[in-house]
Amino acid sequence: MIGVIWPAIPALASAAYWLLAIVAAISWRRRFRLPSQPLTTNTTVGPVSILKPVHGRDPHFYEAIRSHAVQDYPQYEILFGIGRPNDPAADDIRRLIAEFPARHIRLIVTSTKMPNAKVGVLADLAAQARYPLLLINDSDIKVEPGYLRQVTALIGQPGAGLVTCLYRAQSENRPGRWEALGVATEFAPSVLVARMLGSVEFALGSTMLLRAEDLRRIGGFAAIGRYLADDYQLGRRIRGLGLRVVFAPAVVETHLDGATWGAVWRHQLRWSRAIRVSRPGGYFGYLVTHATVWSIVAIAAGAWRAGVAALSIRLLAGIWVGWGVLRDPSALRSAWWIPFRDLWGFAIWVRGLVGNTVEWRGARIRLSADGTIVSDL
Repeated sequence: MIGVIWPAIPALASAAYWLLAIVAAISWRRRFRLPSQPLTTNTTVGPVSILKPVHGRDPHFYEAIRSHAVQDYPQYEILFGIGRPNDPAADDIRRLIAEFPARHIRLIVTSTKMPNAKVGVLADLAAQARYPLLLINDSDIKVEPGYLRQVTALIGQPGAGLVTCLYRAQSENRPGRWEALGVATEFAPSVLVARMLGSVEFALGSTMLLRAEDLRRIGGFAAIGRYLADDYQLGRRIRGLGLRVVFAPAVVETHLDGATWGAVWRHQLRWSRAIRVSRPGGYFGYLVTHATVWSIVAIAAGAWRAGVAALSIRLLAGIWVGWGVLRDPSALRSAWWIPFRDLWGFAIWVRGLVGNTVEWRGARIRLSADGTIVSDL
């Protein structure tokens, strides 16, 4: 009997985590009264400078940047930063400027060099921004027309220092869709659980809205220019000012390249190691989230009820968050792949336990124990 009970314990612990994810998703829907169409508001808190660091031309790039030019918001500007004049994305940005001549859109060739090149681009963009609110998001992010109103409405809340939001991912490639399934059914639930438990000191690169004055108070982008996980570091420092990181109801969309399985593995391993060196406690805590692994262990040991229960709750949570919150159709269409995706995720987690090198933007870099970039290899 004892031999059956012990293997059931991690499975039941994992089931409890995924139950928390379901509760967190229900709480999210109730808070924002999630409709079938994007939530909008007529509230504005002032003009916004959108800062978009660009490195290469991502899939659906023009569609993504155009979605920012058609925002239902009275006054904002879009600043695109590239580190090299011949960046392949430059032509698309010039096309956008020509299509929207009345919109204040600028293409800036940046020169500031930092270990994290993206942060160096952001430093130059922030120096040229005209408005007191800065919104940063990745170059491939696609947004709905009410996005700016939804995000800026929350920065005026008492104690709010940074607004971020969830995202879903799409891809035309099978490896990319595999990675997108993990975003919807593994990553997003972990964010919702962390938010519900009040341990939100991170921001997501899908959206980071903050006041220029608060950025100045934390030392500007130079303060995070040595770190790979710049979004986490930015959120952590804003929290250090005694301000909160809050989530907007908007869910944005990104397109993943994921042309090969090797590229997806390297991307997720980079992400995994960046989390480990940034939040080691949280990284080791992820062990309890691997319900498929613990279900297999429990079933193999004869504790099949605990194993089946944990796997069932995990599948329900993945579908509930992926479709119910993110509105990602892959969470329904590919739900039966979730256990296999979990085993891949566990292999990534194990591999991420050791090693300090990652591949990023075509280069191999080494990370120190605190997440700073030591050197290019």
